[in-house]
Amino acid sequence: MPADDLVDTVNSVIEVAMPVAAKMGVRVLEVGRGHAVTTVPIEGNGNHFGAIYAGVQFTVAEVLGGAITAGSFDTSAFYPLVKSFDIAFRAMARTDLRAEATLSEDEITRVAAEAAAAGKADFVLEAVVTDSAGTTVATSRGLYQLRAFGR
Repeated sequence: MPADDLVDTVNSVIEVAMPVAAKMGVRVLEVGRGHAVTTVPIEGNGNHFGAIYAGVQFTVAEVLGGAITAGSFDTSAFYPLVKSFDIAFRAMARTDLRAEATLSEDEITRVAAEAAAAGKADFVLEAVVTDSAGTTVATSRGLYQLRAFGR
């Protein structure tokens, strides 16, 4: 599937499967094998002191697990789920945000093989959330699982 089509597909899935994220304005900008980028606007997502609400920052980082899955694994046979998620807020988020994560080719190969053999496989995804100036406003570490349908 061409990269633009995959981005459109993942954004459509967000709208249907995670409508609250779509209402926040969370969008996938890039998705490919081992790489994903998401964004969220500040407009409509502020808190009582003019920064982006922490839950919105969490969401823009957490949805990267699904985006990475779409670009890296067979989504006709497997789906992702998040098992745990840690986020550290590093600076005030006062602009639109961008979140980015990568997964190495070795890790993709390991997870795919383990999931094919056992029906599931865990993987860790670390993300960086930056503001429009490129300042890191949050970092995250999610433990995800690739799971076979029917398990």
